[in-house]
Amino acid sequence: MNKEKENAKVSALYPSPIVGSVYGFGWERMKKYFLDLFLIILIVGVVLAPLGMIESLDGRHTPGGVILRIFAFAYWLLFYAPIAYGSAFIFLKAAREEQFEIKDMFSAFENYLNVVLAHLLKSAIIGIGIFLLLVPGIIFACKLAFVEYLVLDRKMDPVEAVKESWRMTKGYEWQIFFMGLTAIAIAMGGLLCLVVGIIPAAIWIRSAFASMYYAVSKVAEEKA
Repeated sequence: MNKEKENAKVSALYPSPIVGSVYGFGWERMKKYFLDLFLIILIVGVVLAPLGMIESLDGRHTPGGVILRIFAFAYWLLFYAPIAYGSAFIFLKAAREEQFEIKDMFSAFENYLNVVLAHLLKSAIIGIGIFLLLVPGIIFACKLAFVEYLVLDRKMDPVEAVKESWRMTKGYEWQIFFMGLTAIAIAMGGLLCLVVGIIPAAIWIRSAFASMYYAVSKVAEEKA
């Protein structure tokens, strides 16, 4: 009986690195920190909005369109990337129940060069994979799912983060792939809930992915 209680306690603290467990764990963290994470998602949405506006503009093949595309790339890489990485770090802190403040999402600017280069390197690798008939791109995306956490959590440089993410995800590729499929279903369900449901859906998805990194890290610690 005591063993069952101990297992239940550990399960509550550290999710197993499987789809159902991390989504369940992410759901609990979402409920506990909903308002904080809600604000984080709103900030990310506001930062992402200009890219959507640029995408909606015509004239991509005109000189003005080319300039807009260059501006969009620079904005995505130099400003959006640090915000996205910083928000991922907040979700990781929530998963681990570490104390955090909203301003912590801007901590990525303290490690700015590594964040930008890591985002560029990760995107380039996945982009090349997609160019090679899509499937390699999906594999690369699964293998590099932890890069954003490693850059801020362990202060790794871009190359180290890519290598470590590749190593950490060994044996978990299918779990991460099915997490992605589940995320699509959750997002679609959120959109069907009068569109505004996409916000809690996004919080749940990001909580789950942060929980997956947390789970894999804990498994590695126990094996060490």
